Amino acid sequence: MDVNEFRKRGKEMVDFMADYYENVDKVPPMSTVQPDYLYSLIPQEAPEEPESFEDIQRDIKTKIMPGMTHWQSSNFFGWFPCNSSFPAMLGDMASSMFNIVGFNWICSPAATELETVVMDWLGKLIGLDSKFMAIKEDG
Repeated sequence: MDVNEFRKRGKEMVDFMADYYENVDKVPPMSTVQPDYLYSLIPQEAPEEPESFEDIQRDIKTKIMPGMTHWQSSNFFGWFPCNSSFPAMLGDMASSMFNIVGFNWICSPAATELETVVMDWLGKLIGLDSKFMAIKEDG
């Protein structure tokens, strides 16, 4: 996939995502499939050649989505509240773009330091004592 096809397919995927959210309340919130339903719908061997983007999109719609629980549906009264948002999806896109390996500071100073700052924000939000913060206000 070259950069031009990436742009085209990326725009198509964002449209697919937006369409899903606009229409999620029109499908049953809980899957109606039976265990092992997918085994008969997909090849038992990994493909040797890539599939077209159109074929993959069609498989998502016809094979994968029927087996999904639609947590974002306003008709889903399950275990957790809505666990996604458009800003979060855009953040995931940015994170996937960089795809950093952030296991220590030298690998990605920005990721390490951003995580530290955000964790301190969270600590303050829930009222943790400053001794639990990474950055001490008293030096």
